[in-house]
Amino acid sequence: MLMTPAKIGRLMRTVLHLKPGQIINRVSRRVLRARDVRGPTPAIREAEQVFTPCPGRPASMIGPLSFLFLGEKGALGEPADWNSPGKAKLWLYNLHYFDDLLADGAPSRADWHRSLISNWIAANPPLAGNGWEPYVLSRRSVNWIGWHLAGNLLGPDALASLAMQARALSGLLEYHLLGNHLFANAKALVFLGAFFEGAEADRWLQTGVSILERELKEQILGDGGHFELSPMYHALTLEDLIDLVQLARIYPERLSGAATRQRWSERARAMLDWLAVMSHPDGEISLFNDAALGQTRTHAELSSYYAAASVNAAPPAEAAQRSRHLKASGHARLQRGSWVVLMDMAEVGPSYLPGHAHADTLSLEISLAGQRLITNGGTSVYAMGPHRDIERGTASHATVCIDGENSSETWASFRVGRRARVLGAQVSLGADRDTAEASHDGYRHLKGSPLLHREVSVGAETVLICDRCEARSPHDVTGRLPLHPSVRSVTLGGNGWDIVTRDGRTVRVVLSGPVEPGVEDGFFAGSFGVRTPRPVLTWTARGVRSLTVEVEFSL
Repeated sequence: MLMTPAKIGRLMRTVLHLKPGQIINRVSRRVLRARDVRGPTPAIREAEQVFTPCPGRPASMIGPLSFLFLGEKGALGEPADWNSPGKAKLWLYNLHYFDDLLADGAPSRADWHRSLISNWIAANPPLAGNGWEPYVLSRRSVNWIGWHLAGNLLGPDALASLAMQARALSGLLEYHLLGNHLFANAKALVFLGAFFEGAEADRWLQTGVSILERELKEQILGDGGHFELSPMYHALTLEDLIDLVQLARIYPERLSGAATRQRWSERARAMLDWLAVMSHPDGEISLFNDAALGQTRTHAELSSYYAAASVNAAPPAEAAQRSRHLKASGHARLQRGSWVVLMDMAEVGPSYLPGHAHADTLSLEISLAGQRLITNGGTSVYAMGPHRDIERGTASHATVCIDGENSSETWASFRVGRRARVLGAQVSLGADRDTAEASHDGYRHLKGSPLLHREVSVGAETVLICDRCEARSPHDVTGRLPLHPSVRSVTLGGNGWDIVTRDGRTVRVVLSGPVEPGVEDGFFAGSFGVRTPRPVLTWTARGVRSLTVEVEFSL
């Protein structure tokens, strides 16, 4: 592929944020030969309790060799189907995870699971194919161990394979990616090190605990948010952490450090609180950055799991019922009357790990009377291509776009070059209204260096959004407010729109400013593999240097 000056510049703007260790590890992974994973199978350790998985994980096996992942069905016929070129990479990853072993109703499918484990061992020789990639190894090894500890016994072949998987994982830790991948690697090593006995297991456990202690300090922010700033990955990491809290009860002597268990439990409580703030009243996550429904457990499910897994724990956090500023992670919840507004005033994730970031700075989501009204676009796909580009782009989010460009330079599947910087973020809680506001300079590379400012205030009866753009040169400015697909109808008229919600409420949206209102066709990628049509409220100003636009929602 020809590297043009523009592409070279984009690449440099991406690479300059990486840590040196990421670059070194990425290079070393290409030149180092895979280690020999053969060896004797270690003895397994006696567990003091059974493993009880988090409730709410949906079943993905719909037959002995049939599956439903990401909204797409598939089946295993030949050994090569484990790595079928006709399936998307993420679908195949899910096939290799074995999540169904710990899903709801799993005991009724135990015979299917046992046969599937044997099938995998026979069809996936060591270090070959998708199943031996480190993140996949991490997910599967925890599921196999959890299945065993839940009352199912892994046979000799499965235990031998699990030991080889542990050896492979210990040599493939994802220091080039860091983040949730390295956290999953470390969690798996702790499970493997606690489950097996012997010197090898001691090394796996020590490595895993050491990484976890370091990564918890970096990845979990002061307000409890996960530093990749995706509610979906936050919930996944939270479930991982509660799994570890439970493991410490199963192997108390192996994980005997009371201070370590206490830190894990305290971090999990803080993460529960953050998730409550960033969930809608329907109980599901908000859709900022890479996020999709159906991939994680809800706040209620994770709260119940935490309460069951912890010892002498205080009651878990209740669902949020008030306005909050999550200052460390850069998010706000504004709640008054029947209105809930969630707003993103965050930087583009950790600078060296923006892979799950969208160009969604200053975007928001709105719920009314427990139902979603305004939502971001969501995520339906990870594979590189136009769908992925569009879903990460600014125009798929409830925010403002200048000259049709993205506020941050998202490219490929998980790359970001130039990033929007957030300025002056603040939240004020008043007697009658709560307000959040911030600016961003994501369009500073354009002529005249435009600056965008958004202020959102919420009262018992209304939500008011005020957007301002200031630049030294003229630009075209467009605001988008994508409606949730459950909305019955939207009518454009005069200076705004009338929206009829799913439960029959009429919401009047009034537009103020020198702009043209409109309605566009859009889509909602609420879950992987699904894109649902929905209308998008728009306003447009052309060739402006200074612009102020107000949009008011009222019943």
